[in-house]
Amino acid sequence: MDNFIVSARKYRPTTFASVIGQQSITTTLKNTIQNNHMAHAYLFCGPRGVGKTTCARIFAKTINCQNLTNNTEPCNECESCVAFDKERSYNIHELDAASNNTVDDIRNLIEQVRIPPQLGKYSVYIIDEVHMLSTSAFNAFLKTLEEPPSYAIFILATTEKHKILPTILSRCQIFNFKRITIEDTTKYLIDIAKNENVNAEQDALNIIAQKADGAMRDALSIFDQIVSFSGDEITYEKTIANLNVLDYDYFFKLTDAFLNEDTPTALNLFDEILNKGFEGQFFLSGLTSHFRDVLVARDESTIKLLETSAGIKTQYIEQAKKCDHWFLFQALKISNNSEIEYKTSQNKRLTVEIALINLCNLITLKKKLN
Repeated sequence: MDNFIVSARKYRPTTFASVIGQQSITTTLKNTIQNNHMAHAYLFCGPRGVGKTTCARIFAKTINCQNLTNNTEPCNECESCVAFDKERSYNIHELDAASNNTVDDIRNLIEQVRIPPQLGKYSVYIIDEVHMLSTSAFNAFLKTLEEPPSYAIFILATTEKHKILPTILSRCQIFNFKRITIEDTTKYLIDIAKNENVNAEQDALNIIAQKADGAMRDALSIFDQIVSFSGDEITYEKTIANLNVLDYDYFFKLTDAFLNEDTPTALNLFDEILNKGFEGQFFLSGLTSHFRDVLVARDESTIKLLETSAGIKTQYIEQAKKCDHWFLFQALKISNNSEIEYKTSQNKRLTVEIALINLCNLITLKKKLN
């Protein structure tokens, strides 16, 4: 039986072109290599799972490549590239600062820096989670970071830039990585599903992308989880069941009940949601987000703010036609206030039910005001 490789490792980018959602950074790094304007220290900061360490490795591999392609990518054929791919390159050194954060660890690193590269032009030192270094370790590192040998390049990676000493920041070129958009994540998951011969509904992959919250590594881990649960057929229903996500359909039905002043239907739908194991606060948060999405679907200029699949976006647009601005503003106010009250309420179910009753009375209230 073949050894299973998780998607986050199997599909880890190996070229600048294959990095998703960080085009401005990869372009800048490629231009740096083309123009031979490399700094001696870089700081890659941003959320988890967006490609910081991956870009550091690609950069390290590329600057030592002996036969770069025309579009400034590693050739994958020269001795340096082969050594890197087989994880036996002596030009690239990685240190996990989370578990190697003392002065002695940094002194050992400084001793390594004195040794020039045996193959290629540069020795690259990638320090992950650099914010975990102790203050004394940072101070021990300062002099080397400021005046390293000509062949040494440091790439520091962190999710918490604010914890790094200003004296370190001032010595680095800083690259701020951004969260990967739901659209980009979904497109990438579609390609991976095809490669893995998995039939996946786009609505299901969109849910995975939303759950990942901008981290591609998380998206790939969730994708593997769903494949383990549902096999080669990933459906929207199986995905929301496995990830414990509340179906969009509930919120569409509830909004229709509010517009029709149908209190019994609204209360029964909420009871059904509770019986499925969802908490009231989770429900209120989802309801508030739903009203927000209906509101942005009312105007063509804001429809782009909807981070859903095409099919669900159509449902939002159709429901938005039934709701005027006044209704949506009041609905947002009621659901948001209820979300705040829920935290301190003694009878949490009643708090949500009162909100639903108030929402069902909005149309009557508007008629009285007119």
